[in-house]
Amino acid sequence: MYDAIILGGGIAGLQAAIQLGRYEHNVLVIDSNHGRSTLCRSYHNILGYPDGVSGPYLREIGQQQARDLGVHFAGDQIEVAHNEKNYFLLQSKEGEEYKGKLLLIATGVMDRFPPFEAIYPCLGKSIYVCPDCDGHEIRNKRTMVLGSGNPGANMALTLSYWTDDLIYVNHERTDVDDVKRKQLEKQRISYYEMSITDVLADGNQFGGVKLDNGQEIKAEKGFIAFGGNEVRSDIGKQLGAERLENRHIVVNPRTKMTSVPNVWAAGDVVAHSEQVTIAMGEGSQAAIWMHKTLLKES
Repeated sequence: MYDAIILGGGIAGLQAAIQLGRYEHNVLVIDSNHGRSTLCRSYHNILGYPDGVSGPYLREIGQQQARDLGVHFAGDQIEVAHNEKNYFLLQSKEGEEYKGKLLLIATGVMDRFPPFEAIYPCLGKSIYVCPDCDGHEIRNKRTMVLGSGNPGANMALTLSYWTDDLIYVNHERTDVDDVKRKQLEKQRISYYEMSITDVLADGNQFGGVKLDNGQEIKAEKGFIAFGGNEVRSDIGKQLGAERLENRHIVVNPRTKMTSVPNVWAAGDVVAHSEQVTIAMGEGSQAAIWMHKTLLKES
């Protein structure tokens, strides 16, 4: 029986694990090793890393720091959660069972990417997903939005703050409403409603795309904006946690506890600006209140 189980070994989960480990609680992190932090090659807006730092590196040093504090790790994926009288029973895809007094859901969000392998080495280096994180990286550069419908149009319009040289390729040819079309025209954003057949890249440097008519369009930077991102809050739903229509989990703004006693949530799975720095803060905040709860129970 663990004092606390953390679902998700990304930024929020690791920060919570470190905090709980420093309190010397018996903690388990269960991680499927498939999240945003495994993909991003460089975050640029984190204190102390002016030249950027990769998600895999933060995960590596975070895991080691947590292990040094006695935190346990399991590479697994939880599919079923039961709220027993005094603990939570978690069952994995492979049939493993885990028990914990408290639970933190830090399972995050996964973006919807088009099926081009060339995108992945570029993530965080020359292709981005978050304008608040990385809009600064494209300033005054020729930038292409690879997207779908209104989400892609919204991204292109948002990025017009940073550059006047923008292209939006509506890969899925999903409708863009008339208001958005007029705004794209007003901002002089080039618009292509055509499918992409190939992403052009040299290692981690994005170079543009090839369209289904054979045309190649060049760009220095790219943004992904397809909408329909996967919010990984199913375990919260199973336990009865309140969620918004977009499936993000609602938490107490002070404690980060969900509507279910002894269940917390932190990071991108919570409704907030999806930022590494915010995930760190939420992970720490949740862990502090989890510690307070464990003290009361003891």
